[in-house]
Amino acid sequence: MKTSMFLMLCSMSLLCACGEKKQTMPGEKYKTLTVETSNQTLQSMYPASLRGQQSVEIRPQVSGTITNILINEGDLVRKGQVLFIIDQVPYKAALETALANVKSAEAKLQTARLTSNSKEELFKENIVSDFDRQTARNQLLEAEAALAQAKAEETNARNNLSYTEVKSPVDGVASMIPYRIGALVDSNISEPLVTVSDDSQIYAYFSMAESQMLDLIQQYGSLEEAKEKMPAVSLTLSNGQIYNYEGRIDAISGTVDEGTGVVSLRATFPNAGHLLRNGGSGTISVPIVHKNCIVIPQAATYELQNRVFTWKVVDGKTQSTPITVYKYNDGKTYIVLSGLSEGDMIIAEGAGLMREGTAVNTELSSEPIK
Repeated sequence: MKTSMFLMLCSMSLLCACGEKKQTMPGEKYKTLTVETSNQTLQSMYPASLRGQQSVEIRPQVSGTITNILINEGDLVRKGQVLFIIDQVPYKAALETALANVKSAEAKLQTARLTSNSKEELFKENIVSDFDRQTARNQLLEAEAALAQAKAEETNARNNLSYTEVKSPVDGVASMIPYRIGALVDSNISEPLVTVSDDSQIYAYFSMAESQMLDLIQQYGSLEEAKEKMPAVSLTLSNGQIYNYEGRIDAISGTVDEGTGVVSLRATFPNAGHLLRNGGSGTISVPIVHKNCIVIPQAATYELQNRVFTWKVVDGKTQSTPITVYKYNDGKTYIVLSGLSEGDMIIAEGAGLMREGTAVNTELSSEPIK
């Protein structure tokens, strides 16, 4: 009997000990983060079209057949370089005719001047009438006008002859050439002889929503301040590679497109290696810096009825907390505008699987979030 009582007492002691151990057992191990303020840079991505600093369609100013093409497609060309030659024979003949007309007009002018001077002398001696004198004067004026006209025709003929050598008005890169030797061209051709693009600098044109532009203006104080103080932007090429050089936003449209509600911007990139080409495309990445803000990973949040929540650890247990986040993000983190304070501890990941009041071992917290 005593033995049985002793065993019963031992069993009860063990059960009490187990119960006490279960009650004092620490909470589950979860990855937690202590909230701190920091600076965060968000990268906003925008599709962009690339244009050369200057792109010129070159068309002939005179008509005729192409007799020579002096460049290859895609060549680097210089300002004033001859690119095409149009048949010069008729224009050389026209210039020779104009020169002959000038000589003839000069001779007629000399004759008219001699006649006028002679009539003046004869009039003084009352040998000829005033009518004869005035007629001689008019003939002199007519001869002077004829010479001026002949010289103008000479200038026009020289210009037309010079236009048979089609030159580049800018430095740049030549496009493809749709015409070949023997093609008949004139100033009304549908396609230009060639397009020369000055691509020493490349303009990347892109559009930003009006609301984003207003955010930038409010952040920097004015449109001019935004252009001057915005950080450099980067360009991702169509093959997915990031361009080696950064660019600057140097032009912002002063109006909003009524149809799309966007504002047009231009970023300029150096292009010494001619890697970027007129007509190309890419993606502009615009960094926007937020100072002294709270940043948490998106894995630490969950959404319910279009609201964002996180799990705050309060007295060792999870507590669902609604938060307000910045409307733009980088796909990995959120900038928290309200709902959290510096020093709060939150569950860092797996927020969608948590439950209210779950015990958390706060002694196993991770490093503060930055």
